Amino acid sequence: MNATVTHDRTEETIEAKAHWFRSLTLTERMDMLCAFTELLLMTNPRIVEQRNAQPIEGRVLVLELEGK
Repeated sequence: MNATVTHDRTEETIEAKAHWFRSLTLTERMDMLCAFTELLLMTNPRIVEQRNAQPIEGRVLVLELEGK
């Protein structure tokens, strides 16, 4: 994991975040997944009880290939 710290807003783009994530090893990626999961469960422990979640209109953009 890159240990440098920067305060440049240009490094907060989706592309920069994807580049950073791709630079992680598989172990580091799994550690991040576990950390995010633990954060989610601490914030909302009842999330595991929710079933058949539906997307909120306008919150998620679904892209499809033409001709499919």
